[in-house]
Amino acid sequence: MTDSARATAEEVTAALDDVAALGGFFVLPTGGRDEGWHPVGDSYARGFTDLAEAVTHRYRAREPRVGVSVAHLGHAARLWSPALACVALHGIVPDLGGLQRADDGPALRLPRPAGWHTDRLPDPALVLSEQVTRQLREFAAGLRVKIAPRLLDGNAASALVGAAHVLLTARPGLREPLTGLTVELLNIGRLVGTGRLTGPDLTFRRRSCCLYYRAPDGTKCGDCCLAGRDVRSSPKRR
Repeated sequence: MTDSARATAEEVTAALDDVAALGGFFVLPTGGRDEGWHPVGDSYARGFTDLAEAVTHRYRAREPRVGVSVAHLGHAARLWSPALACVALHGIVPDLGGLQRADDGPALRLPRPAGWHTDRLPDPALVLSEQVTRQLREFAAGLRVKIAPRLLDGNAASALVGAAHVLLTARPGLREPLTGLTVELLNIGRLVGTGRLTGPDLTFRRRSCCLYYRAPDGTKCGDCCLAGRDVRSSPKRR
């Protein structure tokens, strides 16, 4: 990527401010005071144990891997949602390299907004994919609880398609380009083979399970490979 593709901080901030109106997972604030935030890499190095343990406690799960998986799914949604929406609505891929996480929760922010114009990149989908999946690779590398890598890949795919579905619902005119971009992303790297789109509204069936159903009050999510097997189905809970 060359400097000529770079978007200004003002352009990236404006794009992120706009897409934040789509919902909580699309919120990725920029700038602001440093107090209360830390580099997300520090959380990766600690295995995201604070959020995983909080999720485990909240859902009264008996297996630590349930908390890890659900925390990972939520984190993936907070990465994919604003990044995908910025590309689809504003033609900007946010640079997630300086990402920070709130000290007291899952929220993320970019202290120094940066990014690239998609029309100046040779392969915008690949750049978008790398911005998100690089974060998820670091998350997985720091985990202290054993969990199947393909389960995490399925979480990433589920979060991507979930974000695309919300965006399509809000902006139905984006159906064709958004579907094309989502399909392209699902065919890059570790997302290959994680599932398939099952309908024109970006419904999805993954080939793995996020394990939420293993919590005492949990159910199988609508895109789960096990959905429909004599259990209740529910929307994703993150």
